[in-house]
Amino acid sequence: MRRKIIAGNWKLNKTISESIRLVNTLKVKIVNVSHTDMIVCPTFISLSAVAEALKGSNIQLGAQNLFWEENGAFTGEISGPMLKSAGCSHVIIGHSERRQYFGETDETVNKRLKAAISAKLSPIVCVGETLHQREENQTFDVIKAQIGGALQGFDTSELRELIIAYEPVWAIGTGKNATPEQAQDVHSFIRSQLEVLFQADFAASVRIQYGGSVKPENADSLLSQPDIDGALVGGASLDADGFAAIIKSSENLI
Repeated sequence: MRRKIIAGNWKLNKTISESIRLVNTLKVKIVNVSHTDMIVCPTFISLSAVAEALKGSNIQLGAQNLFWEENGAFTGEISGPMLKSAGCSHVIIGHSERRQYFGETDETVNKRLKAAISAKLSPIVCVGETLHQREENQTFDVIKAQIGGALQGFDTSELRELIIAYEPVWAIGTGKNATPEQAQDVHSFIRSQLEVLFQADFAASVRIQYGGSVKPENADSLLSQPDIDGALVGGASLDADGFAAIIKSSENLI
């Protein structure tokens, strides 16, 4: 059985002091969780402080992005080794907001993935279709292209820590979410594509998260689907009670 994994993407929220308060509150609420991997992804400036606050806890630290070069004249960017030195174990790559607002492409996702693996960071690679693409019945074509582009040139030995997050763009920050059945269909398709690109045992081992307005109210129904191995949580992860409730939904399914 694949171990569930719940990650909180804080996006552009929380000052350093607010971030520390949030994780200190969260630690108390999930102290007995043992069967679910938990990650928080604060802003870059809070990483080191949150890493310190997480010491001795069962929560891991992730970043929201990374650049594909390790150093150089790239103002405003941050590299894999820098994230590692700040205490990160994971990094989100190719989030739909990065694609929408900052020109992220399948090619740059691929380059960032290489950088993450080189830095020994576990990558959370995001894929997902827009509302227009879903309405035009292009969901599977879009997902196939994104998976193929992101993973081009890799072999399974490099992708042992790979996590994929399916995020229907139309369900991010909108209050809408895919039905459990819709999400399961796409997760199953992603797994089938991994089998086509690599092999069956690898496809069966990769954890695939759902992201898109995950809340305590819908976590049980989503996480109980056979190919949904966790959640990439946005707004609900900014509240310790709500995020802990989602984690406990995962834990209760074990």
